[in-house]
Amino acid sequence: MTTRLDKRFARLKAEARAGFITFITAGDPDFDTTLAILKGLPGAGADVIELGMPFTDPMADGPAIQASTQRALKAGASMMKTLELVRRFRAGDSDTPIVLMGYYNPIYHMGVELFLSRATEAGVDGLIVVDLPPEEDDELCEPAMRAGLNFIRLATPTTDDRRLPAVLANTSGFVYYVSINGITGSASPEARNVAAAVARIKRHTSLPVAVGFGIRTPEQAAEIARNADGAVVGSAIVDAIAAEIDAQGRVKPGAADRVLDFVRKLADGVHGARATAAE
Repeated sequence: MTTRLDKRFARLKAEARAGFITFITAGDPDFDTTLAILKGLPGAGADVIELGMPFTDPMADGPAIQASTQRALKAGASMMKTLELVRRFRAGDSDTPIVLMGYYNPIYHMGVELFLSRATEAGVDGLIVVDLPPEEDDELCEPAMRAGLNFIRLATPTTDDRRLPAVLANTSGFVYYVSINGITGSASPEARNVAAAVARIKRHTSLPVAVGFGIRTPEQAAEIARNADGAVVGSAIVDAIAAEIDAQGRVKPGAADRVLDFVRKLADGVHGARATAAE
């Protein structure tokens, strides 16, 4: 089965460019603003969208994404509303892949079978569940694969050559390389180290390798995109959303447009990276 992610990365390869992968938290700062940003992301240059599933204990995330999760939950975010965002997005976009990213607890709470049924019906393409190791693949990974969803694994600087085959065993869609040790948004990646890590992972798999954590500017995104198949930006976009909330907690008029303008600058950095390198 060829998925939307497979098709998107095949197209990117044919066009000899890296993909731009964006992350936002579902329901941050509210449902309507998330939907407006979500719908605008492809036009702003996003090739793949990661949509965070709000959870009360996002232990792998830094302050920016933790705060976005709290805003979303305060505004009434839930798994059902997250899937409704995907459904509404999908009504106008049948091509852009959407990956749900987060933790197992909200999925477990809904029930794996029910969640997978509703996710596929809504138009979800893949899952990144950061707290389920390969040893627990029968819990969610294998059922997700049977349902036609890509299951995307994280590799880190500490994932050595002995561990990597286990990480990659049931991975599909792409491999997400976490370029720094620690929580999201905590540091900036070194392009030289990233290039070596991507090359090492590619010795073990033919899957695309996308790199995230710590990319905050168009220049950093371009550096990563010269060596990876995709560059992931999350905390910087979440910070741009946070800047659109006033002191009373209200969303400023025109917020979605300004966030998407920032996304467009990041996308230009990613999409122009290899052309610049070839000159």
